[in-house]
Amino acid sequence: MPTSLTDLKNNFLENLEIGQGRSYKTAKNYDYYLKTFFDHEAITRLEDITIHTIRLFRRWLHEEAGSGSGVALATQNYYLIAIRQFLTYVTKQDIACLAPDRVELAKLPERDIDVLYPEEIDLLLSSVIGTSLEDLRDYALLTLLFSTGVRISEAAQLDRDDIRELTNEIPVRGKGNKIRVVFLSESAKKASLNYISRRTDVDPALFIRHKKNIGDQQDLRLSTRTMQRIIKRRSVNAGITKDITPHTLRHSFATDLLQNGADIRHVQQLLGHSSITTTQIYTHLTDTHLKSIHDQYHHPKK
Repeated sequence: MPTSLTDLKNNFLENLEIGQGRSYKTAKNYDYYLKTFFDHEAITRLEDITIHTIRLFRRWLHEEAGSGSGVALATQNYYLIAIRQFLTYVTKQDIACLAPDRVELAKLPERDIDVLYPEEIDLLLSSVIGTSLEDLRDYALLTLLFSTGVRISEAAQLDRDDIRELTNEIPVRGKGNKIRVVFLSESAKKASLNYISRRTDVDPALFIRHKKNIGDQQDLRLSTRTMQRIIKRRSVNAGITKDITPHTLRHSFATDLLQNGADIRHVQQLLGHSSITTTQIYTHLTDTHLKSIHDQYHHPKK
């Protein structure tokens, strides 16, 4: 059993990808977080990982890392989670080390989540009225995101063959390479099929680029970054003043389900959350949203 710090770290990263099915990007990020910790605190042995060295590292992250003013609490937690996951792996190898639960995460403020009202969703979709391939693609993308609540990274991986016309289902590969099934509304399915039927290319991707002079390129699949820009541009054109991101549509999907009586565990499954705790943020959001509706429309006589 390897006990050198380098061997343990390499085996941990390999286990992330192969054993746990995490993405290469996740493993690369964990490698960076651990390397930063090891280098800054001169960690060369497993025994060097102590509450004291972690405390010093946290102080550096908070006060001096990055531009000199520290990094955000959420970013600090990325480093700490990587350390804790590494220690968890080492513990499972029956190697003595600092207990993983001794690595405490920073308490984050409650997240402020933006959602779109139904009339804003209608405004966004109705603003995409062209008949070009780009217009048909963007309309299909927007309706699919709101209909299914998939992550933008999941939408980018979809192929046109993934759409099951008879059942309105789409299998998506989420975090940890876990497969789940999401469901298209009739309008979203119609938009996707209409877009596909107008294409003359043979690229398997569901959403692709349609610029001039790219016909000879082998991979036309839209990147997540391009999808983000499309959503931003379309929301601005629709006159929506909120800062709309792909996750705004995901939040809107979850909130809409809960407001219409869906069970939170069903919403958890549809979103692909591994923990119900993650989904519970929408319960608070729904309560807040309902209060704003009450304040806006309920004016009892004094």
